[in-house]
Amino acid sequence: MKYLDEFSNPQLAGVLLERIRESATRRWAIMEVCGGQTHSIIRHGIDQLLPETIEMIHGPGCPVCVTPLGMIDKALDIASQPGVIFCSFGDMLRVPGSSKDLFRVKSEGGDVRVVYSPLDALELAQANPDRQVVFFGIGFETTAPANAMTVYQAKRLGIKNFSLLVSHVLVPPAIAAIMESPDCRVQAFLAAGHVCTVMGTREYPPLAEKYEVPVVVTGFEPLDILEGIRRTVIQLESGRHEVENAYPRAVAEAGNPVAKQMLEDVFEVTDRAWRGIGVIPRSGWRLSDRYREFDAEQRFAVGDLQTAESSICRSGEVLQGLIKPHECAAFGKQCTPRNPLGATMVSSEGACAAYYLYRRLDLPAEVAHA
Repeated sequence: MKYLDEFSNPQLAGVLLERIRESATRRWAIMEVCGGQTHSIIRHGIDQLLPETIEMIHGPGCPVCVTPLGMIDKALDIASQPGVIFCSFGDMLRVPGSSKDLFRVKSEGGDVRVVYSPLDALELAQANPDRQVVFFGIGFETTAPANAMTVYQAKRLGIKNFSLLVSHVLVPPAIAAIMESPDCRVQAFLAAGHVCTVMGTREYPPLAEKYEVPVVVTGFEPLDILEGIRRTVIQLESGRHEVENAYPRAVAEAGNPVAKQMLEDVFEVTDRAWRGIGVIPRSGWRLSDRYREFDAEQRFAVGDLQTAESSICRSGEVLQGLIKPHECAAFGKQCTPRNPLGATMVSSEGACAAYYLYRRLDLPAEVAHA
């Protein structure tokens, strides 16, 4: 704990805040891409401590939140089928599909299990050769290597009753999509440190150059984020748009070569739909031809399903940084962690969940007491 405590030191945080105040002479809008960073910012009140000229915009970097409704419905369909053991991390069980969630499927008799690793699902497949075991593989470049390795292991061991429902997405195409939106207000990015731990930083200079935006790689502790903001503001004030690594204790320029090799072997880049945003070209992974036999979508023939998104949920605008969570009329009323309309309210990295958890008393009275 000592190591983490050092990155929450209030005296050092005060020094960084003062340096940010001294540097910021104009209004700037900075997006933190990752939902983990959003929770850290809201939990520690960093956005409230910053000078009024600095606005933090919350990005689409929550893996649960951006998993498209169509993929949730496919998961529900597969999990409802007899003979299937459907495995997922806990966050996904309460994400609403068109008509229900995985908890409902479980209550209706489906064999839905929470696991802590995709390898747990592979062990279930080995222990239950007469059942089909499916793991819901979602997330960014951070979780994809473990899922890739599990499929690699399944093929190496000759396990035929395991498959992966793949919904992996990539950060750089999402940054490009945000910058190309006509409603974009983002002037700089805090890039997610854990993504860069895997992929390195070499994908970001072309984005910084093309869109003329600073990109600063940061960690997740308060001092990490404040240092990232400080470096970003200095770049903005001086008119520079470069990639800086403010998380060198974890991120190397080349990333993790072994993990990248595993990803390249098992996956291939594809267009991918993002919940609340739409299809972003070449923004996701699917299993490559060598591993297509482990593709749950093909194994269970879940083609295009009819989806029905909530008509009042504005999570898509939250994910694009167009509104803050409490600016949605349903926030804290029709939509709560116990009755979420969108994944942003139920995910542990969702922006709506962060506002609900840490800013409940800051809301207008009619919302706070709803």
